[in-house]
Parts: sequence; C-alpha cells; structure tokens
Amino acid sequence: MGNKLPLEVRVLVAAGFTVSIGYGFVAPAIPLYAREFGISYVAASAVVSAFVVSRLLGSAPAGRVVDRLGERDSYVLGLVIVTVSTGACAFVSDYWQLVLLRAVSGIGSALFTVAGGVLLARAAPPHLRGRASGVYSTFFVLGGISGPLLGAGLIAVDLRTPFLVYGGALLVAALLMLVLVRRPAATVPTVGGAVEPAAGFTDALRHPAYRAALVANFANGWMVSGIRLSLVPLFVVEGLGRGGSWASASLAAFAAGNAVVLLRAGVWSDRKGRRAPVVIGLLLSGAGTGVMGLADSFALFAAVSFVAGLGSGILTPPLNASVADVLGGRSRGGPVLAGFQMSADLGGVTGPLITGALVSGFSFGVAFAATGIWALLSVPLWLRAPETLPPGSPDQQAPSARSTDSSSSRASQGRG
Repeated sequence: MGNKLPLEVRVLVAAGFTVSIGYGFVAPAIPLYAREFGISYVAASAVVSAFVVSRLLGSAPAGRVVDRLGERDSYVLGLVIVTVSTGACAFVSDYWQLVLLRAVSGIGSALFTVAGGVLLARAAPPHLRGRASGVYSTFFVLGGISGPLLGAGLIAVDLRTPFLVYGGALLVAALLMLVLVRRPAATVPTVGGAVEPAAGFTDALRHPAYRAALVANFANGWMVSGIRLSLVPLFVVEGLGRGGSWASASLAAFAAGNAVVLLRAGVWSDRKGRRAPVVIGLLLSGAGTGVMGLADSFALFAAVSFVAGLGSGILTPPLNASVADVLGGRSRGGPVLAGFQMSADLGGVTGPLITGALVSGFSFGVAFAATGIWALLSVPLWLRAPETLPPGSPDQQAPSARSTDSSSSRASQGRG
C-alpha cells in the first residue's frame, strides 16, 4: 500500500480550506451586519446562535441524506445550500430575514460536514486515516487563521461584500468536488477483504471506542468552539484588562499550537495507534484549559493557550481516525458520522451557556476549571477502550524492522 493520499481526500482538503477561509471572511462581519438593523447585542448574537442550533439539529437528518445520495452529491448539495443562503444575506431588508438565512446555512453546513466526514473515512486507507485527518485539519485551521485577516479588507469595503465573496468561494469548492470527484469513494475493505454492511448509530454505540469518541468530541467542541470563541475574549478583556486585539492574539496562540502538531499527530496515530495520542491530547488540552483562569498576565495566558492548542491538535486526527476505524469498510455510515459531529456541536452550544453561568455565579477560574475537568474525565473511557487501528498496517511496523530487514518474516515482527 502506498503512502499517497487518494484523490478524493486531496480534493476534500482543498474544498475544506476554501470553506474555512471563506467563513473567516463573514464571521467578523455577521454581528456587525446584524447591528445595522438597530437591534440589541443579544439579538445580534442570536444570528450566530441560529446557525449553530440549526447545524446541530440538522446533523441527524444529514446522516440519512448522505446514505441516500452518497457523500459527493450530499457534499455538493450542502455547499449549494450555503452558497445561496449566504449570498442572499447581502440583500436582506430586515433582521429576521438574516436570522432565517443563517439558520438555512446551518442546515447546509451540517450536510456537507457529515458528507465530508464519511468521504474522509471511506476514501482514506486504514493506514492513512490519521494522516488524512491531520492534513485536512491543518488546512482547515490555516484557512481559519488567514480568513479573518483577508476578510478585514472586505469589511472595510462594505459589510455585505464578505457574504458575496464567501458565496463565491463555496461555489468554487462545489465545482472542485463535481469535476474532480467523479464517483463516490470506493468502499474500503476490512483486513479480511470483506465489505461490511451498513453501520447504524446504535451499532456504533456498542463499540467502547465510539462511546469514548463521543464524550471526547463533546469536550473538544466545548473547549474549541465554545470556550475559545466566547470565554477567552471576555477573560482577556475583563480579567486581564487588555484590549480586543490582545484577545485575537490569544486565539492566534491557540491556533498556532494546533497547527504545529496536527500533521505529526496524524502520522503518529497511523504508526502507533489512536488511543495513546488521544489520551495525551485530552490531558494537555484539559490541563491547559483548566488553568487558564489562574493566569495573571497575558504572557502566561498565551502560553497556556498554546499548550491547550497543542493538546487539541494532538487529539483531533486520531479521534477522527478512530471513528473511521469503527466505521471500517461499511458501505454506509452517515448516522455514525452525524452522531460524532453532533457531539462536538452540542459541546459548542452548551459549553458557553454553562461557563457563562459559572462566571456569573463564581469566577472565570471556576469556569475554565470545569471545562478542563470535563476533558480529563474522558481519559478513563479511552484507557478502557480497545485500540481501533487495524492490525497489519505498514506504518504500524517498527522503524527498525523496516530499515534493517526487508524480508516478510522480519517485517512481521513490527507492532500489530
């Protein structure tokens, strides 16, 4: 088996980068645009919530759609829905039209996210699943970093411009999928060569690794989508007495830690297994997040943010790969990937609400500590879960065995 990522994966990486950088165009503009309709700050935040909630509610139906239409066509359909609804945002005449269109975009986002997860799981061979997830996540993070920087110029032109540009970027991503991925990814056979039947959500729940992945993904969604975007900026401004630009710098420190290790974590999980990097990632991200509230200077806060980013970067590729391992060679697995995606979205929705209440009732320190503890509580589940990396993968073999003896008998001594 070669080490080159399949065409479907490479196209998905390019499409994901396009989506990520385009979302970076509109994310800063959304609340500012909403405020132009003369509404309150709470109502402006509801525009963001409408997208998140509809994405969460749309994930389960999206899994069934993916199984019916196939991952490529579902991905394109999701992109088209977001393209139309995002472009239409530039022409709304009142606040509620904007809320409705963002909710529709959330449904489309759920569809192409689930479809992309199924495509990534099925197209990448077992010995490249961690690497494929690492490459995809790295480019997605890079798009998320560069998008707001490039989008700042668009906002300066007009608050409606980012929506039109993002719609165009999504159209490019849809065309990439249609032109370059001409048919669904081939079903990946199991080690024995057989193709397993379709996988349901309840089937996957019987696997300890999948249950552990749901809990860990909830914690990761709470930390990354919830705390990083809601609590961190507030703590930097109100807890450390810094300006808004310093809050952006702290987010950049997290993203830098994330980007540094994503590729390496994917390769590591393909060679040594999924469980060890998941546990290490949970420990680092949980500990880093848990002590954020104790920082009394921005330098210390940025340092622990970087550590938390490292943990999240180590965690993400093997976590995604473990779910793909559970899915295995099954012909359909939309509900399985939808459940996994919903766990992160649920963490991203409930995390800010819980921590907001903890800040109001106690302190920033308690809120950060509660988030870190939840991540650490996921560790025992993973310690009890079986390793999911299929045996017999070339990357599982010990480097010394590959380099000192190329015979099949010596290679078989590699780690199984």
